[in-house]
Amino acid sequence: MPGKGKHRRPKYQRITRGLAVAGAGSTALALPLVSASIAEATPNTFHSTAKPAAAAAVATAAAAKAAAPFTHSVVPGESLSAIAEEHSVSGGWKRLYQDNRRAVGDNPSLIRPGLKLTVVPGPGAAPQEPKKAAAASDRAAADRADRSEERTAPAAETKAASYPDNLDGWIREALDVMAQHGIPGSYEGIHRNIMRESSGNPNAINNWDSNAAKGTPSKGLLQTIDPTFRAYHVPGTSTNPFDPVANIVAACNYAADRYGSIDNVNGPY
Repeated sequence: MPGKGKHRRPKYQRITRGLAVAGAGSTALALPLVSASIAEATPNTFHSTAKPAAAAAVATAAAAKAAAPFTHSVVPGESLSAIAEEHSVSGGWKRLYQDNRRAVGDNPSLIRPGLKLTVVPGPGAAPQEPKKAAAASDRAAADRADRSEERTAPAAETKAASYPDNLDGWIREALDVMAQHGIPGSYEGIHRNIMRESSGNPNAINNWDSNAAKGTPSKGLLQTIDPTFRAYHVPGTSTNPFDPVANIVAACNYAADRYGSIDNVNGPY
C-alpha cells in the first residue's frame, strides 16, 4: 500500500544496514582481544632481555672487583708462591715479585713478616665455592701456624735445621731475627755492605784505621767496633762481635737508628 511503503526502507537497505551493524559489532569485539594479547606479550618480551643483561652487568662488576689490586701483609713462613696461589695472581709468583721488587729485594724467597705487598689477582678468576674456600683457608691457617712455631724455635736448633753455615745462611738467619725485633733491612742491602766491609770474612779485623788507633778496631762481617756492638746488641744473639749473625743484627740495628735502614748505607758508616 502506498501509505505504508512511505515509512519503510527498501529490503536491500535493511539488509545492508544489518550487515554494517554486525560488522561494527564484530570489529568492536575483536579489538579488545588483540589489545589484550599485545599487553600480555610485551612484559614477557621485556623481561626475557632485561634479566640476562642485568645478570651480565652484575657478573662484570663482580669480576672487576675480584681483579682489583689490594695489599697483603706477609705472615711468618709465607712465600711469594704461596701468596700468588692463594690469591690467583696472574702470572704467579714471578709477577708478584716484579710488582714488589723494590720491597722484596733481589732474593724473592726472602720476604719479611709484616711486609706489605701489592697483589693484583688474575682477571676473571672464578671464586671458590664456599665450602672449598673455607677448607683452603683453614689449611692455610694451619700451615702458617706450623711455620710460625718453627720460626720461634730456639736459635741454635733453628740454625741447625734451616740455615747453612755460610754467608747466605748467616744473612737469612739475621733477617729472621731482625723481623722478630722490627729491624728493617733487605738481603741485598746487607750483602752489599758485607762485601764492601769484610768481603764476607766473619773474622775480619781492622788494625790500622783511626778506630784501631783508639783501641777499638772494627770487627766482623760488618766491621762494628766493640762500643757500637754492645750498644746495639740484640738479645738472643751471641755477645761475641765475631759471631756472624750477631754482628749483622747489631750493625743493622745501628744503621736503622742512624740511617733508617742498612739499605741506605752505601759507604763507611
